[in-house]
Amino acid sequence: MKFQKYHALGNDYLVFDPEGKKQAFSKEETIRICHRNFGLGSDGILVGPLPSEKADFGLQILNPDGSEAEKSGNGLRIFARYLRDSKRVGTNVFTVHTLGGVVSCEVSESADVITVEMGQVSFHSDIIPVNVQGDAREVTEEDIRVGSESLKYYAATIGNPHCVIPVNQVSKEEALRLGPLLENHPNFPNRTNVQFLEILDRNHIKIEIWERGAGYTLASGSSSSAAGAVARKMGACDQDITVVMPGGEIQLVIDDAFNVKMAGPATRVATMELDTECLQ
Repeated sequence: MKFQKYHALGNDYLVFDPEGKKQAFSKEETIRICHRNFGLGSDGILVGPLPSEKADFGLQILNPDGSEAEKSGNGLRIFARYLRDSKRVGTNVFTVHTLGGVVSCEVSESADVITVEMGQVSFHSDIIPVNVQGDAREVTEEDIRVGSESLKYYAATIGNPHCVIPVNQVSKEEALRLGPLLENHPNFPNRTNVQFLEILDRNHIKIEIWERGAGYTLASGSSSSAAGAVARKMGACDQDITVVMPGGEIQLVIDDAFNVKMAGPATRVATMELDTECLQ
């Protein structure tokens, strides 16, 4: 069973191409394949291209805990790079259908920059979804209780849910400490991705990420998009935003309606062949 391994700023995925055949990984198989000691090791599996009536290509995104993700910005860039490497696309714009909707992708001539139209960010509790007291509304700068602490948060979705915590200074330690608690907070019926957001200036933000189903993550495209949209919602940033993460930087353009265009790299790592013995 062959996999292609890529990383996007340290966020690594295994691409499994079913080549037109039906292939479904069980939760247990996904966990084992992604495990860094007992499997090939990755932050998830991208299954595709799959047939789609809504787009040029279909894509299934599996988290390392066996759950299915609606959308992944880094995963989409990696998948776009794989489609280019396998000569299924050139430099023209193409579309990909995920659980979180259809996105447009484009790979540069040198394949070093992949641009993805991530869609529109919503802050509304009904759409994300978020459990709120009182009427459904946009969830911005509200209180959330985590243990004995009270934090201010913004909730957002760009096809998958996010909880963004503005802070004076981000740290890995805080992401590791509070991330899992916020991911599984009762406010979020489908769990949530978590970002800690530091505003650097009108065009730069810095984030630390706890990803739903994956844990602490070096970089994330959808997390960058959500955090950038929150920075815009706060009035702290202009439309062109560079997102600084432990794994590197992503470029965003976010218009006044919170439509997000993301650009960044995806790097080929290896072709890997899985021995089915590891699944037994």
